[in-house]
Amino acid sequence: MLKHLILLEVSMTKKLAILGASGHGKVVAEIAELCGYSVEFFDDAYPSKRTLEHWPVLGDTEALLRLVSEYSGVAVGIGNNTIRQQKFMLLLEKGINCPVLVHPLASISHYSHLALGTVVMSGATINPFVEIGKGVIINTNATIDHDCVIGDYAHVCPGVSIGGGCSVERSTWIGIGSAVKQDIKIGESSIIGAGSVVVRDIQAGVTAFGNPAKVRKV
Repeated sequence: MLKHLILLEVSMTKKLAILGASGHGKVVAEIAELCGYSVEFFDDAYPSKRTLEHWPVLGDTEALLRLVSEYSGVAVGIGNNTIRQQKFMLLLEKGINCPVLVHPLASISHYSHLALGTVVMSGATINPFVEIGKGVIINTNATIDHDCVIGDYAHVCPGVSIGGGCSVERSTWIGIGSAVKQDIKIGESSIIGAGSVVVRDIQAGVTAFGNPAKVRKV
């Protein structure tokens, strides 16, 4: 009887492909396992990269597309916003499922919405009426307060605190340990340096850092 139960459990395990055998990919893999998936990696460095820790790397992006029917979905384990967006757009164009992955120790309001492909790490808090776009990373211990909008393919790094009513536009990177005052808008594809304090709106396509954060590069 026990043998039959074990076989049933194995047969019911969902299998997830992760594109990007990186350090970030390791974190995504653990979250996926905690969400009930078994995981296998694909990376464009294949065949020089064949394993990531104990996980197999089975091929590159083209191999994944050939084998994708064997998986319940695909997660992108790439921290770089530009490359992550490129891979997501390829997957979405082909109608491939990109599930939301949330660590069990994250706190997500049931009044908030996370779009497909978003990953939320351990200790993160997302409060009510927050809208999170596609392919977003909400990293370890980040906090996002009420009524924020986080655009597609943004990366909110570990320890970031974002006050209520903020708008973080598409492909923005908010560096580790930064704080963003309530009702701030950060424009598309901007970079906020680590440890910055953002108290004024930041336009699109710039790099800003410091306390208070100022635009240092356009």
